[in-house]
Amino acid sequence: MIRVQRLDLGRFTRPAAEWGGSHARVEHAFAYLVRHPGGTVLFDSGMGEGSPETDAHYRIVRRPLTVGPDEVDLLVNCHLHFDHIGGNQRFPGTPALVQRGELATARAGGYTIDSLLPGVAWTEIDGEHELAPGIRIVPTPGHVDGHQSLVLDHGDRVTVLAGQAYDTASEFGTPYRPWIGRLAALAAERPVRVLFAHDHTLWEGVLPPPG
Repeated sequence: MIRVQRLDLGRFTRPAAEWGGSHARVEHAFAYLVRHPGGTVLFDSGMGEGSPETDAHYRIVRRPLTVGPDEVDLLVNCHLHFDHIGGNQRFPGTPALVQRGELATARAGGYTIDSLLPGVAWTEIDGEHELAPGIRIVPTPGHVDGHQSLVLDHGDRVTVLAGQAYDTASEFGTPYRPWIGRLAALAAERPVRVLFAHDHTLWEGVLPPPG
């Protein structure tokens, strides 16, 4: 059995200009703890510290990550912006799976809070990667080129931890991105539930078959 627990690690205020709206928008920072017969995966880890300018810009309010190093076997980040990797350094010996190009972009500078990158057991992958039976990383570029999501196969249904593949559930699928066809193929016409990094609302439905 695969179980998913959502962790609310705080909130921030996104300026209107950053999302194309008429006003600032308050967003949560969600992480997800995935327990399965072979271990536990932490998907994202909260908002990182180390930049007072960033804190002031986004008016950040953090909530603690209460999961300890002995409770997590693998880390997966949807991408390496500061609001998704803040707790990674709490798990110095735990493999953190990341797309190779995403890590290279982050290490080049000007992408995230640089002090959040050292001390993490980054494990580079290219493309899809099966973590365990029924648990698969799938590239979902769009927000950034190196974005990835976690697909969980429960047998009768599928859960997608979509990170910031889309900002909100209401936007899911618009604009259409080719990887949605890959998710549909993995779901094989079963019900799909999609959970996001910054929206407490979820998307539920059956994805249209690819092509």
